[in-house]
Amino acid sequence: METEVRNFTPAEAATISGIAVKAVHNAIDKDIVNSIETAGRGRLLKRRLTREALLELKLWYGVGASLSASRRQRLFDEIKAKPLAKTVKADDLLIVDVEEARRQIARNFDLLNEAEAAVVVLKEVLAGTPVFKGTRIPVRLIAEMVEQGATSEEILEGYPKLGARHLELAKVWTKAHPAVGRPRKAPADGFQLKSRKRVKLLAETTAHRGGVK
Repeated sequence: METEVRNFTPAEAATISGIAVKAVHNAIDKDIVNSIETAGRGRLLKRRLTREALLELKLWYGVGASLSASRRQRLFDEIKAKPLAKTVKADDLLIVDVEEARRQIARNFDLLNEAEAAVVVLKEVLAGTPVFKGTRIPVRLIAEMVEQGATSEEILEGYPKLGARHLELAKVWTKAHPAVGRPRKAPADGFQLKSRKRVKLLAETTAHRGGVK
């Protein structure tokens, strides 16, 4: 059985490589790494990166930016020629730990897969808002709470269906899948009224006491 070859969006590549998405686009624009362009809506082309390009991207950001274009290309050529090598010589003086870079990419790739497996998008659940599987809890909402400084205890107290791992997965998933366009309003049925309390206005109370005519 053949394993499906996956290509990655710039946001996914940034998540897996551990660098900013802006740097990913910069590397593509400067032809430091090659991208695959696929048709999107209208005339818009979607950029995609291969697994091999992710390794080049990480090495360029880690050590390649300090190399000349020719030395950087030599490094990439050496990696392609020796795909199983743990270390590769960029030149006579610089030896790069490629195995560690591969290990970090593999770890982040597995984390992204875990995050994507924990999230579902269903039309019948909050009108297609991404939520954690088995809940109606929006993933972006949790990621935003983490970003704004809410503690794990505070979040988990408010959402007891979640565990500490969900908070990490929310950050990973949101980085790999940034929202496009204007934020959508959460549907009204996504929130439940927990209590009702009728409070009399001051004017109404005093009127009954004869304080207001």
